[in-house]
Amino acid sequence: GNFLFSPVATIASTDMELLLRDDVFVDFFNTFLNLPVFGQTPIYISSKGQWDLWPQLPSHLDPSPSALLAWLEKHRLPHFCKSSLCLHLVLCQKLLGFIRSGEAAELLNWRSADQWLLEKCIRGSQGMRHFQAFIQGTAGQELTDFWLTTERLLGLDESDPSQRDLYLSLIHRLKATHLREGSSVITLCTTIVGSLPKAKHIQSMSNRRDILSKMQEQALFMIQSYWLPKFFIHCKIRIEGEESCQPLLQEYQERLLQATWQEPSSSLETLPTMHIKRSQGLTGPYCSQKAKAKIWALVKEGRDPQEMKMPSFQVKLERQPGPAGSTRESHLDKDALGAVPQQSEHPANTSFGCKRGLSSPRRPRPIEEQVINLEYLCKEKFLSSLLSSAPLVQLPSLKKSVKTLSFLPWALRAETCAGRPFRDFLKCQGRSMETHLLDLWHDLEEFLPVVQDSSRENSFFLRHLMADKICKNYLEEDSIEKLPLETRTLTSLWNHLMSGEFSPWIFRAQKEICKVLCCFYKEFLADDDRTFLQFMSPQSDVAMPGMQGHAADRDEYFLLSQRTNQTLKLSQALHGTSSLEGVSSEYWQLLAARDLQRGGSIQAEVEPLLCST
Repeated sequence: GNFLFSPVATIASTDMELLLRDDVFVDFFNTFLNLPVFGQTPIYISSKGQWDLWPQLPSHLDPSPSALLAWLEKHRLPHFCKSSLCLHLVLCQKLLGFIRSGEAAELLNWRSADQWLLEKCIRGSQGMRHFQAFIQGTAGQELTDFWLTTERLLGLDESDPSQRDLYLSLIHRLKATHLREGSSVITLCTTIVGSLPKAKHIQSMSNRRDILSKMQEQALFMIQSYWLPKFFIHCKIRIEGEESCQPLLQEYQERLLQATWQEPSSSLETLPTMHIKRSQGLTGPYCSQKAKAKIWALVKEGRDPQEMKMPSFQVKLERQPGPAGSTRESHLDKDALGAVPQQSEHPANTSFGCKRGLSSPRRPRPIEEQVINLEYLCKEKFLSSLLSSAPLVQLPSLKKSVKTLSFLPWALRAETCAGRPFRDFLKCQGRSMETHLLDLWHDLEEFLPVVQDSSRENSFFLRHLMADKICKNYLEEDSIEKLPLETRTLTSLWNHLMSGEFSPWIFRAQKEICKVLCCFYKEFLADDDRTFLQFMSPQSDVAMPGMQGHAADRDEYFLLSQRTNQTLKLSQALHGTSSLEGVSSEYWQLLAARDLQRGGSIQAEVEPLLCST
């Protein structure tokens, strides 16, 4: 099948050293490598040819870059190729290929300077996040989402039993959203599907692939020829109005005087010799779990004190019989999560209506107003933004021990974006029940943004599709007895999800799942450590966990926590499990300085760390 020749398959089969010569790949790969689900989270600074490891290895070791590349190729690249970051890399490369083409210059009357500036704005994972934020809420978002989903689907082999469930899941998702009559994709790709009535129902695998492939090409062309030029105009206007971007604007104006397109300089320069940054005076054992706990302590405690306050959960319902103009409101405080009754008529039962006014059978009247912030339902807000300007003197002590359970939800959110390495570990260990539980955790996590955002096309149908899938796979009578969760939790989930509703029991279920999986995640990190050490020091006996923790100063931990926080926030935005925030003025300030050869999309957090070495 053509899945053998997909761009993702090409990346998976390419030599790692060759891949690292591409700055765009390096940027996406660095973002992936720093997701906090993993034990070892290295970063590659291509301008120096330098790998910075975290946690660092004991200083008496002299690891070779070739051993590191072999480890990356076997234990990181396969997961990267299953991640949403890899799909965005492929799309980014397609967009860059179009931007650099003569076809674009002729079609859109772009000069070489225009192509250079647009490439500067869209290269890398931050550039793609910016593009996604720009097209949010438009047909461009639907076309892009369709392209990404189809790219994943066409890269699967439906005849492989291990891939068939995902293949069918993606087919059902497309049918519920982009291939539904009246959708942006169907409307804008009528030239493809018009000659094949009800193309979405064709059962032949080869026909289905052929149709989807042609529709995907059409969608990509519309993104390239319509949405990219609009994005370019938007970027140009913002750059002209941003004082910190004046050097960038000046270089653009100078390039307007040049007649020919110049390839990015990185492809013409001699690459520096690849090496691994040596550790300084580290003699303790290698233990990623302890290092991760200290980073999490800063991510969790280093936030703005105002964010530590737990607001009440407020839902405004439709008007109820009562005094004229009154609206009944209810509140769920931070301790109420564990006290939600099994058959509660709590306002949290309210279904999120879609934009066409559809609501669940339980509540026939449309919802007039809802003010819901799902983040505050959790007893802990597991991830919050760290201010890069926060003074280090305010940082909490690193002596306080942090339990793995406290940062497991943080790690699992990262796993969602990282190709599911923890799941693969559980499967290899023969832990079928724990794998099933982890799948439930992730399906609930994927359901939350869908139920939050009713503005997307056909969100009502997607919400019910996902809720039905969760009920069928995990909550039916023959399955529910096998899950080691409280019966009340599972029953309450069923009662709400059957109607496609949001329920605070989602968070309760996820918390119970984390308690079960915690010890297995520790094993996963220990296994990741062992594997890494086997590659990096096959002849040496390196101490493993059980002794004193990894040595590093507070400044370094703080900068690493910022890098980790930035990485997860960026990856979640691209994956779709967190909202795409508007682009702030700070983004444009960083754009002028961003260099994919020096940390790229996570440069703001990495650069101070590099300067201190």
